[in-house]
Amino acid sequence: MSIPHLCAMNNKKILLILGHPDNESFCSAIAEAYLKSATAAGHDIKLLRLGDLPFQPSLLHGYRQRTQWEPCLEAAWADIQWCNHMVWVYPTWWGTFPAIMKGFIDRLFLPGKAFRYRENSQLWDKLLKGRSARIITTMDSPRWYNWLIYRNAGHNAMKRATLEFCGVSPVKVTAFGKLRWLSEEARAKVLTRIEVLGRAGK
Repeated sequence: MSIPHLCAMNNKKILLILGHPDNESFCSAIAEAYLKSATAAGHDIKLLRLGDLPFQPSLLHGYRQRTQWEPCLEAAWADIQWCNHMVWVYPTWWGTFPAIMKGFIDRLFLPGKAFRYRENSQLWDKLLKGRSARIITTMDSPRWYNWLIYRNAGHNAMKRATLEFCGVSPVKVTAFGKLRWLSEEARAKVLTRIEVLGRAGK
Protein backbone atom coordinates (compact mmCIF):
# COMPACT_ATOMS: atom_id res chain seq x y z
CA MET A 1 0.00 0.00 0.00
CA SER A 2 1.44 3.37 -1.01
CA ILE A 3 2.13 6.15 1.49
CA PRO A 4 -0.31 8.57 -0.24
CA HIS A 5 -3.02 5.92 0.11
CA LEU A 6 -2.26 5.55 3.81
CA CYS A 7 -2.46 9.32 4.27
CA ALA A 8 -5.82 9.45 2.50
CA MET A 9 -7.19 6.78 4.82
CA ASN A 10 -6.27 8.94 7.82
CA ASN A 11 -7.87 12.11 6.47
CA LYS A 12 -11.11 13.19 8.10
CA LYS A 13 -14.25 15.05 7.16
CA ILE A 14 -14.23 17.81 9.76
CA LEU A 15 -16.95 20.30 10.63
CA LEU A 16 -15.40 23.26 12.45
CA ILE A 17 -18.03 25.27 14.35
CA LEU A 18 -17.17 28.73 15.66
CA GLY A 19 -19.52 29.49 18.54
CA HIS A 20 -18.23 33.02 19.22
CA PRO A 21 -20.52 35.65 17.62
CA ASP A 22 -17.58 38.00 16.93
CA ASN A 23 -15.48 37.04 13.91
CA GLU A 24 -12.61 39.22 15.18
CA SER A 25 -12.31 37.38 18.51
CA PHE A 26 -9.41 35.21 19.64
CA CYS A 27 -11.72 32.21 19.23
CA SER A 28 -11.99 33.18 15.58
CA ALA A 29 -8.18 33.21 15.36
CA ILE A 30 -8.17 29.73 16.89
CA ALA A 31 -10.69 28.51 14.31
CA GLU A 32 -8.66 30.01 11.47
CA ALA A 33 -5.46 28.38 12.76
CA TYR A 34 -7.18 25.00 12.95
CA LEU A 35 -8.72 25.45 9.49
CA LYS A 36 -5.41 26.40 7.88
CA SER A 37 -3.40 23.53 9.35
CA ALA A 38 -6.12 20.91 8.77
CA THR A 39 -6.50 22.00 5.15
CA ALA A 40 -2.73 21.86 4.60
CA ALA A 41 -2.69 18.34 6.04
CA GLY A 42 -5.26 17.21 3.48
CA HIS A 43 -8.34 16.94 5.68
CA ASP A 44 -11.72 17.78 4.16
CA ILE A 45 -12.92 20.60 6.40
CA LYS A 46 -15.80 23.08 6.52
CA LEU A 47 -16.00 26.15 8.76
CA LEU A 48 -19.36 27.20 10.16
CA ARG A 49 -19.46 30.64 11.80
CA LEU A 50 -22.61 30.77 13.91
CA GLY A 51 -22.49 34.58 14.06
CA ASP A 52 -23.05 34.69 10.30
CA LEU A 53 -26.13 32.46 10.29
CA PRO A 54 -29.54 34.19 10.07
CA PHE A 55 -31.62 31.96 12.34
CA GLN A 56 -34.03 32.37 15.25
CA PRO A 57 -32.11 31.02 18.26
CA SER A 58 -35.18 30.28 20.40
CA LEU A 59 -37.46 27.27 20.33
CA LEU A 60 -40.57 29.42 19.98
CA HIS A 61 -42.94 26.60 20.97
CA GLY A 62 -40.53 24.49 23.01
CA TYR A 63 -40.84 20.85 21.99
CA ARG A 64 -44.64 21.06 21.68
CA GLN A 65 -44.45 22.24 18.09
CA ARG A 66 -41.44 22.27 15.81
CA THR A 67 -40.08 25.65 14.69
CA GLN A 68 -39.34 25.27 10.99
CA TRP A 69 -35.66 25.30 10.13
CA GLU A 70 -34.25 28.23 8.21
CA PRO A 71 -32.19 27.32 5.08
CA CYS A 72 -28.94 27.91 7.00
CA LEU A 73 -29.97 25.34 9.62
CA GLU A 74 -30.92 22.84 6.92
CA ALA A 75 -27.43 23.30 5.49
CA ALA A 76 -25.81 23.05 8.93
CA TRP A 77 -27.61 19.77 9.62
CA ALA A 78 -26.42 18.40 6.27
CA ASP A 79 -22.87 19.33 7.32
CA ILE A 80 -23.27 17.49 10.61
CA GLN A 81 -24.50 14.44 8.73
CA TRP A 82 -21.55 14.72 6.34
CA CYS A 83 -18.73 15.00 8.90
CA ASN A 84 -17.06 12.30 10.96
CA HIS A 85 -15.37 14.75 13.34
CA MET A 86 -16.68 17.98 14.86
CA VAL A 87 -14.59 20.75 16.39
CA TRP A 88 -16.43 23.29 18.52
CA VAL A 89 -14.57 26.54 19.27
CA TYR A 90 -16.16 28.94 21.74
CA PRO A 91 -15.56 31.07 24.84
CA THR A 92 -16.78 29.99 28.25
CA TRP A 93 -19.14 32.75 29.40
CA TRP A 94 -20.90 32.52 32.77
CA GLY A 95 -19.64 28.97 33.13
CA THR A 96 -21.03 27.68 29.83
CA PHE A 97 -21.25 28.50 26.12
CA PRO A 98 -22.57 31.65 24.38
CA ALA A 99 -26.29 32.17 23.77
CA ILE A 100 -25.94 31.87 19.99
CA MET A 101 -24.40 28.44 20.37
CA LYS A 102 -27.05 27.34 22.85
CA GLY A 103 -29.71 28.48 20.39
CA PHE A 104 -28.01 26.62 17.55
CA ILE A 105 -28.01 23.40 19.58
CA ASP A 106 -31.60 23.91 20.79
CA ARG A 107 -32.85 24.40 17.24
CA LEU A 108 -30.79 21.68 15.57
CA PHE A 109 -30.31 18.80 18.02
CA LEU A 110 -33.94 17.73 18.04
CA PRO A 111 -35.70 14.50 19.00
CA GLY A 112 -35.84 12.35 15.88
CA LYS A 113 -32.77 14.10 14.48
CA ALA A 114 -29.90 13.91 16.98
CA PHE A 115 -31.56 11.33 19.27
CA ARG A 116 -34.79 9.36 19.53
CA TYR A 117 -36.67 8.35 22.66
CA ARG A 118 -37.80 4.73 22.67
CA GLU A 119 -41.49 3.99 23.08
CA ASN A 120 -42.47 3.02 26.62
CA SER A 121 -38.86 3.26 27.75
CA GLN A 122 -36.56 5.66 29.57
CA LEU A 123 -33.79 4.79 27.12
CA TRP A 124 -33.02 6.54 23.84
CA ASP A 125 -31.26 5.94 20.53
CA LYS A 126 -28.15 8.01 19.86
CA LEU A 127 -28.42 9.12 16.24
CA LEU A 128 -25.05 10.86 15.87
CA LYS A 129 -22.92 7.78 16.42
CA GLY A 130 -19.88 7.38 14.22
CA ARG A 131 -18.61 10.89 14.93
CA SER A 132 -15.95 12.15 17.28
CA ALA A 133 -15.51 15.70 18.57
CA ARG A 134 -13.08 18.15 20.09
CA ILE A 135 -14.18 21.06 22.28
CA ILE A 136 -11.79 24.03 22.24
CA THR A 137 -12.81 26.67 24.74
CA THR A 138 -11.30 29.80 26.24
CA MET A 139 -12.02 31.35 29.62
CA ASP A 140 -10.79 34.23 31.76
CA SER A 141 -10.67 32.15 34.95
CA PRO A 142 -7.79 29.72 35.54
CA ARG A 143 -8.55 26.16 34.50
CA TRP A 144 -8.01 24.91 38.05
CA TYR A 145 -10.61 27.39 39.34
CA ASN A 146 -13.16 26.30 36.74
CA TRP A 147 -12.58 22.68 37.77
CA LEU A 148 -12.52 23.23 41.54
CA ILE A 149 -15.33 25.79 41.94
CA TYR A 150 -17.60 25.06 38.96
CA ARG A 151 -16.72 21.39 38.42
CA ASN A 152 -16.20 22.12 34.71
CA ALA A 153 -19.96 22.61 34.40
CA GLY A 154 -19.82 24.05 30.90
CA HIS A 155 -17.49 21.32 29.66
CA ASN A 156 -19.81 18.65 31.03
CA ALA A 157 -22.91 20.29 29.57
CA MET A 158 -21.39 20.21 26.09
CA LYS A 159 -19.45 16.96 26.31
CA ARG A 160 -21.77 14.71 28.30
CA ALA A 161 -25.25 16.22 28.22
CA THR A 162 -25.16 17.19 24.54
CA LEU A 163 -22.61 15.45 22.31
CA GLU A 164 -22.25 12.14 24.13
CA PHE A 165 -26.01 12.07 24.81
CA CYS A 166 -26.45 12.02 21.01
CA GLY A 167 -23.78 9.35 20.46
CA VAL A 168 -20.74 11.45 19.58
CA SER A 169 -17.65 9.69 20.98
CA PRO A 170 -14.93 10.21 21.94
CA VAL A 171 -15.25 13.88 22.89
CA LYS A 172 -12.00 15.57 23.93
CA VAL A 173 -11.76 18.95 25.68
CA THR A 174 -8.98 21.50 25.20
CA ALA A 175 -9.36 24.53 27.48
CA PHE A 176 -7.26 27.68 27.71
CA GLY A 177 -7.59 29.70 30.91
CA LYS A 178 -6.61 33.21 32.04
CA LEU A 179 -7.26 34.49 28.52
CA ARG A 180 -7.39 38.21 29.25
CA TRP A 181 -4.00 38.03 30.95
CA LEU A 182 -2.26 36.18 28.11
CA SER A 183 0.52 38.07 26.34
CA GLU A 184 0.80 38.10 22.56
CA GLU A 185 3.60 35.56 22.87
CA ALA A 186 1.40 33.27 24.98
CA ARG A 187 -1.45 33.61 22.49
CA ALA A 188 0.90 32.68 19.68
CA LYS A 189 1.80 29.52 21.60
CA VAL A 190 -1.91 28.69 21.90
CA LEU A 191 -2.30 28.99 18.14
CA THR A 192 0.73 26.73 17.63
CA ARG A 193 -0.95 24.08 19.79
CA ILE A 194 -4.11 24.46 17.73
CA GLU A 195 -2.17 23.98 14.50
CA VAL A 196 -0.87 20.66 15.83
CA LEU A 197 -4.46 19.53 16.50
CA GLY A 198 -5.53 20.67 13.04
CA ARG A 199 -2.78 18.77 11.25
CA ALA A 200 -3.71 15.62 13.15
CA GLY A 201 -7.44 16.16 12.56
CA LYS A 202 -8.07 15.88 16.28
